[in-house]
Amino acid sequence: MTVAKKIPIFDVIAGLSIAGLLLPEAVAYSNIAGLSPQSGLVALVLGLVIYGLIGNSRFAIVSSTSSSAAVISSGLATIVVFSSPERATLAYALVFLSGILLVIAGLFKLGEVTHFIAKPVLKGFSFGLALSIVVKQLPAVIQVHPAHSDFFRQLWEMLQAYSSWNWHALGMGLSALLILQFTQRYKTIPVALLLIILGIGLNVMGYTQEWGIRSVGHFEFVLPSASLPHLSMNSWLQLVEIALAVALIIYAESYTSIRTFALKYNDPSEPNRDLIALGVGNICSGLLKGMAVGAGYSATSANETAGAKSKKSAWVAALAVVIFLLCFRQYIANIPEPILASIVMYAVSGHIRFTPFKQYFIWRKDRLLSMIAIWAVIIFGVLNGLVIAIIVSILMMLKSYSVPQIAWLGRLGGGHDFVDIDRFPEAVAPDGILIARPDHPMFFANAEKISNAIIHKLSEQNYQHVILNLEECPSLDSTSVEELLLLAQHLQDQKIDLQLARVRRSVAQTLLYVNSPLFPQSSYEAQSVDDAVQQYEQIASSAT
Repeated sequence: MTVAKKIPIFDVIAGLSIAGLLLPEAVAYSNIAGLSPQSGLVALVLGLVIYGLIGNSRFAIVSSTSSSAAVISSGLATIVVFSSPERATLAYALVFLSGILLVIAGLFKLGEVTHFIAKPVLKGFSFGLALSIVVKQLPAVIQVHPAHSDFFRQLWEMLQAYSSWNWHALGMGLSALLILQFTQRYKTIPVALLLIILGIGLNVMGYTQEWGIRSVGHFEFVLPSASLPHLSMNSWLQLVEIALAVALIIYAESYTSIRTFALKYNDPSEPNRDLIALGVGNICSGLLKGMAVGAGYSATSANETAGAKSKKSAWVAALAVVIFLLCFRQYIANIPEPILASIVMYAVSGHIRFTPFKQYFIWRKDRLLSMIAIWAVIIFGVLNGLVIAIIVSILMMLKSYSVPQIAWLGRLGGGHDFVDIDRFPEAVAPDGILIARPDHPMFFANAEKISNAIIHKLSEQNYQHVILNLEECPSLDSTSVEELLLLAQHLQDQKIDLQLARVRRSVAQTLLYVNSPLFPQSSYEAQSVDDAVQQYEQIASSAT
């Protein structure tokens, strides 16, 4: 069987396409971090190969990213000056430590916390991140240099520099975008790669210089040797805090990229496996004097847009990168910036759509949450924006749970089913028995309110028994236990019997540990509401 048959043609095309995109990006991100271009290129090859071997996502392209490069640059600035000879060694140690932290997180299965990121947050984050990437690529298209990098000030400075725009560069960028847009249906043609070759040709023939269009520039590449950075213990300890920030930004950006396309294609997600894959990639990159690597959103989008079907596209890209570096490095330096920027913008443009948010406005659910995610990323950046959106989503969830909805149950049609009387008015409440079912889990924020609501309901009618249905409550915290004890004591003082129904095993175990006479085992043994009601009715009938 030939290699061509082993690797689908779509993966070959996608791999070749993104290879031409990733090479100059790696050089640019090295400059952001203040490292040699070789650091970005080493990270590029290692990220593609290692994640392809260990990672789970079939679309993720793991290489150096602008976000991690910016964090490394700002973090090292707190330790050494930009021109310090120790800067590179500290950077490689920082990458190595970040990889260690990611592997530890994966081994301790901390990837599961990513399930706290709701889909509206993820979609809003993707929209905001794609929009931010587009704005950050605009200076390369119009060939201006804004003094600020934040979203709004960068836009304003570019508009103010209208008279300085390079119209040849803008025309080249818009032409590339239009070509990519109108040829998107032809998945078997590596349009992005052909555009890059065309741009190199224009540069070699001298047209881009005549038009004042900048190119990527020359760089050197030497095969690195693996070694642990030689630093004092104090220096290693100084880097731990910064490494945590780098690890967080890597995983925040990578997880968003990976899960976005997993949701789109209904692929399985394995966050702990991805954590380990990213960690191993960064450990190896640090040892081989490379930059931090992560699943960049623009590169992953470009891979999916180019028609990739499996992780083999990353291996094709890695092989192409190595071949390019060995044979055609002098030509890669001639890629015009507007063409490169246009390819990046086109890759993420598919996520700048309002269609995914339409359903939230129709359903009247999570509209605010998705909009907050968009603006948080735009205003506060990748990591801060995602953290803010997650915190807001959790706070909104806690707010909804802290205002409990309690269903007062009645028997439906004389049978064994007990349902919400407000929803089914034909249901009949048993005489003298109040049946309450909180529709949210009972926890510290709502336990007192649930207890007070039951006490208030008791004042409306003469009840002899209370049945509390805890089927929605998987566990009890200490506050909930204390409130249940207070409720039971209050009812005992009023000579009202309290029984719990549909108690889960963990709740029953907790009450067993509490070992209070207010809650003997007989008070929470009812398997259903009907069982508890029948017990009370049998007691009443035997008494008469």
